[in-house]
This record gives sequence, C-alpha cells and structure tokens, in this order.
Amino acid sequence: QVQLVESGGGLVQAGGSLRLACATSGSIFEINDMAWYRQAPGKQRELVARITKGGVTNYADSVKGRFTVTRDDAKSTVTLQMNNLKPEDTARYYCNAVIQTRTSFPTFTNYWGQGTQVTVSS
Repeated sequence: QVQLVESGGGLVQAGGSLRLACATSGSIFEINDMAWYRQAPGKQRELVARITKGGVTNYADSVKGRFTVTRDDAKSTVTLQMNNLKPEDTARYYCNAVIQTRTSFPTFTNYWGQGTQVTVSS
C-alpha cells in the first residue's frame, strides 16, 4: 500500500516562510507527476504547484515567484518552499503523486496525503 505523508505545516506571520515536505512509502515502481494542492475552508481544492518527472514545474498564478516545488527522485520526496507568505495562503496543503506500484504495473494511480495545515497570520 502506498502512503504519502506531509510535514512542515504550522503557524507563521505574514511575510514569513515555511517548507513543506512529502514522503512516500510502499511498493513503488515509478512516480510520474508530483504536486501540492491546497484547500481553504469553504473553497474547492486547488493546484498550487506541480513538478513532472522531468522536472518541469508549473504554479498557480497566486504563488508564482513566492513558492518553489522540488523533488528528489532518489528519496521519492517532493517539497514546497513557501516564502513571503500571505494570509490568503492559509489552507490545508495536500501532497499528490501519480504512482505506479509493482503490483499495479503498468497502471498509474493518483495518491493523496492527509494534508498539513498552514496558517498565516496578518
């Protein structure tokens, strides 16, 4: 069974920084895209940042220039460096990965973590 576990959330003042990390575990054969999503109360879950297996990134317009997504394929992890945080960044952040397991080969499946809370005070 594949698991994604996020860490690094917390409470920070506006203008501050946080670094989120997502660790994967399980019988993983290959990981395709990895991404971070967020969901604020009363709002739909939205894409924050995505990184492909080849390292191509894309970001939500609201976080461009402030957030950076990276991945370590040797460790099967993805991180999100968040700088100059704003109160509107307050949300629960979820790790997402498209994974092919040794038993599901050749099928890729979308997996989600449980999320980590980020709260930015003004």
